[in-house]
Amino acid sequence: MSAETDATAAGGLAGEMEVEAYRRLFPLAFLERHLRESVRPDARRLAEARPTTVALGAVSSAHGSALVRLGDTAMLASIKLEVMSPPAETPDQGSVAVEFHMPPICSPLVRPGRPAEAAPVISKALEDVLMSSGMLNLKELCLISGKASWVAYLDVYCLNADGSLFDAALISVVAAFTHLEIPLVSVGDDGRVFTVGGNEGKSKYELVNREKRKLTLGDIPFPLTCALHKDSILADPTAEEESIIETSVTVVLDSSGRLVSIQKPGGGVTSMATIKACIGLAKERGQKLKEILTDSVEAMEVDQAE
Repeated sequence: MSAETDATAAGGLAGEMEVEAYRRLFPLAFLERHLRESVRPDARRLAEARPTTVALGAVSSAHGSALVRLGDTAMLASIKLEVMSPPAETPDQGSVAVEFHMPPICSPLVRPGRPAEAAPVISKALEDVLMSSGMLNLKELCLISGKASWVAYLDVYCLNADGSLFDAALISVVAAFTHLEIPLVSVGDDGRVFTVGGNEGKSKYELVNREKRKLTLGDIPFPLTCALHKDSILADPTAEEESIIETSVTVVLDSSGRLVSIQKPGGGVTSMATIKACIGLAKERGQKLKEILTDSVEAMEVDQAE
């Protein structure tokens, strides 16, 4: 390599180091320099979400599961079904128990031995959206009215936390319920309900449900989180952007375009015009997520047919 080439390479490396140092020392100024050009540090447009992938059936031991990647954020959702006695007030319904997990491996901000502060907040938000959206008909989880029903234990694991955690978590939950298959069950002589496997089991036991089946899902909730800075709306913020921008709005719309929820955890006062703009972006995002989910279901069906 010539001396001139060496000097050019050294200058380029030095320039990159200066940019990275400026980014770390003055993160807000660095971000604002990009926003003035209507672009973001990762080269996305302001309203552009990160690439999203959905893989169904990621956990073979679960009754339903999905792995979702939203940029560098990764979520794994799994559903295990267990037979329980329904509560007296809802004898003909099953139930769903939601828990969101953030192990230390997902982020340097999560300390070993200490539960992440965001985990219970996201757990509650996921449960609220599932129950209020109407996606699930809990009566479909009933086996024998007043005697036996399914409890769906839904566990969501954050494998890598790089922003928009609730969005990635909800997408993985929706995908896992799309993949969920309810197993065959029978009632023993002692009245105990148990699962039945294989064709031999079908012939030996009297079945409560005659075949494995999918849940009939209603309108599906799709989320979009927007970070708000001055006059800029940043769709699907990264962890770096979230650490700089104090105000964010998360909009959840169902697959029919109806508003399910709006969450605004703190930050400055937000105008109604900005909220409407976030809802408009959420509608566009919902359509894209619907296509991604449909493609993942079709891909799974092709794999099963081969």
